[in-house]
Amino acid sequence: MILAAYDWLRALHILAVIAWMAGLLYLPRLFVYHCSAIPGGELDSTLKLQEQRLLKIIMNPAMIAAWIFGLLLVWANAERAGSWAVFVSFAWFGKFALVSVMTGLHHVLALRYKRFQDGSNDWPDRSYRILNEMPFLAAILIVFIAVVALR
Repeated sequence: MILAAYDWLRALHILAVIAWMAGLLYLPRLFVYHCSAIPGGELDSTLKLQEQRLLKIIMNPAMIAAWIFGLLLVWANAERAGSWAVFVSFAWFGKFALVSVMTGLHHVLALRYKRFQDGSNDWPDRSYRILNEMPFLAAILIVFIAVVALR
């Protein structure tokens, strides 16, 4: 049954991952700008609103959808292969580990969002510039594993 919906699951998974990655790449950039905003000022208020909308309306639902559709795709692939043994490999473990790292980064960004919301950010903008590169590096590794090792 799930195999019949494979193409739809794949399309929905790709859309969810794109939205999630966009948020993971953009939220740290907003934090960089927020570091130089005057607390209580107009820019501070605008950035707080942008961060809230990005995290709560786009990133959180996209992350949940990416996980759900991704796990359903794993199930569909196991159904197609006739066995779960196909997923017992270093490549699949690596891909799952990197997606888990991205989920952990999402959690860190959500915690940093709360610090900006209550005016208690204690990280310099350099930290957010570094965080801004992490999802891109993880995405490169995930695509490399998917294209080279999981073919």
